[in-house]
Amino acid sequence: MREQLRLSGVSDSAIDDAVLILSELLSNACRHGRPLDDAPIGDGDVRAAWRVDDRGRLTVEVTDGGGPTRPVPSTPSVTAKGGRGLNIITALSEEWGTRDGACGELTVWALLSASHRREDFAERITAPPVSALAGLDFSEALGALDDLT
Repeated sequence: MREQLRLSGVSDSAIDDAVLILSELLSNACRHGRPLDDAPIGDGDVRAAWRVDDRGRLTVEVTDGGGPTRPVPSTPSVTAKGGRGLNIITALSEEWGTRDGACGELTVWALLSASHRREDFAERITAPPVSALAGLDFSEALGALDDLT
């Protein structure tokens, strides 16, 4: 996915967002959806796709065999181990939704700009190269830790 999007001229930050969105959509499909082609649980497939349209918008989508409910963002507790995926997708995409297909298939899609990240999202900063950190000396701090034992 990364290489195909890079060759299509998609910015690195949009590629990062698209990869995360794809990961969340695939996780949800595996957890909540049925496999395609009426295969038994654990033996079926899901389908992933992405494309950049002529307006420079990137669509990422995952299709599974459907499930008993439709995807809805949740409000997990602070200690919950899951339930944040659709909230992440909402934050990273311009919009997202679902589309019903043949034989009960469900496609969940997300649309984002291929050129840049949404303005209201956190700005990315690049860490300095390791060579720029060469002057730092942690021996005093580490020595102090040794004194505690």
